[in-house]
Amino acid sequence: MADEDWAAEVDEQERQISGQVNQLKISNTAAAPTEEKSDPKKENDENTAAVMAETSFLPKVLRNKPVRTKNEVEVQRNDPSSPLHSVKSFEELPLSEQLRRGVYDMGFNKPSKIQETALPMLLADPPNNMIAQSQSGTGKTAAFVLSMLSRVDATKSFTQVICLSPTYELALQTGQVAEKMGKFCPEIKIGYAVRGEKVSRGHKVTDHIIFATPGTLLDWLFRFKVMDPKKIKMFVLDEADVMIALQGHQDQSIRIHKQLPKDCQMLLFSATYDDEVMKFANTVVPDPIVIRLRREEESLDNIKQYYVVCRDNEDKYQALSNMYGVVSIGQCIVFCHTRKAVSWLAQKMTAEGHSVALLSGEITVEQRLAVLNRFREGTERLLITTNVCARGIDVEQVTVVVNYDMPIEPSGKPDFETYLHRIGRTGRFGKNGIAVNFIDGPRSMNIMKKIEEHFGKKISLLETNDVDELEKLS
Repeated sequence: MADEDWAAEVDEQERQISGQVNQLKISNTAAAPTEEKSDPKKENDENTAAVMAETSFLPKVLRNKPVRTKNEVEVQRNDPSSPLHSVKSFEELPLSEQLRRGVYDMGFNKPSKIQETALPMLLADPPNNMIAQSQSGTGKTAAFVLSMLSRVDATKSFTQVICLSPTYELALQTGQVAEKMGKFCPEIKIGYAVRGEKVSRGHKVTDHIIFATPGTLLDWLFRFKVMDPKKIKMFVLDEADVMIALQGHQDQSIRIHKQLPKDCQMLLFSATYDDEVMKFANTVVPDPIVIRLRREEESLDNIKQYYVVCRDNEDKYQALSNMYGVVSIGQCIVFCHTRKAVSWLAQKMTAEGHSVALLSGEITVEQRLAVLNRFREGTERLLITTNVCARGIDVEQVTVVVNYDMPIEPSGKPDFETYLHRIGRTGRFGKNGIAVNFIDGPRSMNIMKKIEEHFGKKISLLETNDVDELEKLS
C-alpha cells in the first residue's frame, strides 16, 4: 500500500474511532432537565453505546474447574495441579530496589487482592500469558504497569513493551502511572503513540515502553516503521471490553498482535467478560492463565452507601447543595443520567459559587483530558458527568460519589455494572469512600432495592436536612 493510501486509511480509522468514542462520551445543552417519567429508551439516549461496553456476565467458558485461592481470587490455568503462589508484601516479589521504592512512593503499602495472586504469575520466568478480569480501583493497572517496568532491559535502546488502550486519555493516564512508578528508574524511557505525537520515516523510536491507541500504533508500525514489532517482549491490552465496543479497535488490535513474536508475553485486562470479549481474548492471548475477583470482592466493602429521598429534580439539587454546605468533601463526582441534567446541574452549582468541572462530548479528547487533569489537581472539586467517567478514571482524592440519577439499562432495568463502576470512583486502593444515591420516586427506589439485593450490601437512609447525620460523613 502506498504511503498516501495508508495515511488516508489511518486518518479515516482515527476519525471513525473518534466519532465512536464521542458516542460513548457526553455532550451538554443548556436546557433544564424534565422530570424522569419518560420512556427509559429515550432517557438512555447517551448510554446505549456505553452499555455495550459495560454489560457484563462472566460466562462459564472455562473448561476446567477454577481454583479459588485464600485471596478470594479465581484462577484458571492449563495445569490445575501446579501450585499457586501468592504474596502478602512487595518484598516477596522479584523487583529491583528502585521499582520497589517507586511502588511505596505511590502509597502502595501492600498488594491488593488481585495483585497478591497476579503479580507472582506476571513476574514469573518464563513469562505467563494472562487474561485478567478486575474492576477499576482494585489495583490491576498498577499490577500490569509494574510488570511492564520489570521486563525492560534499559541497556537496549529500542521498544520492548507496548500497552494498547482504547482511548487517548486512558493511554496517557496509564502512562502517567508508569512514569510515577518508575520515577527511581530514570534509565527506563516511556513514550506515547497517540494522536498528536509525530514521528518520521527512518527515525527509530528508542523509548522502552510505549503507551498507544490502535490507529496511531498501526501508523507507526506499518507506515513509518519506527519500531520493530519482533523485538517486543510484552504486549498489554487494557480495557478489552471497550475495545470490543468500539468498532474498528478489535480488528486493529488483532492486526498489531499478528506482528509480534510468538514468545511475547500477552496480557489482557478487562472489567467485564461476555462471550464476545472472551472470543477476542482467546484470539490474541494463547494458553492464558485466567484470573478474576469474585463478585463479593468487586462490591468494594470500603465504600459506605446511602440514599436520600427527594420529591423531584429541584429537591435533588437542594439535597446536593445541603451536603456541600455541611460535609467537608474533598473531590466529588456527580453522575447524571442525561446530558441535559449534567448541564442544568452544573449551571446551578456554578451560580451558587462552586468550582465545577463539566465533561461534554462536544469538546475534544484533549480538552476532556485537561478537564480531568484540573479536577485531579483540585482546581475544581466537583465533577458533573454521565457515564463518561464511570470507568477507568483514577482520581485518588475522590471521597464522595453522588448518583444524582440511578443507572439503568436501555430496557429500564437496573444497570448493576455501571453502578459498580460509578461508586468505584471513590474508595480507591482500599481507602474509605462514600456513595450517595438520590431517590425521587417509586421507580428509582425499586432500582436501588434491586441493586442492594444484587450486591448484598446495605444502602442506608440519609436525611440531608439532618446536620448531625451529614457531619458523620465528614
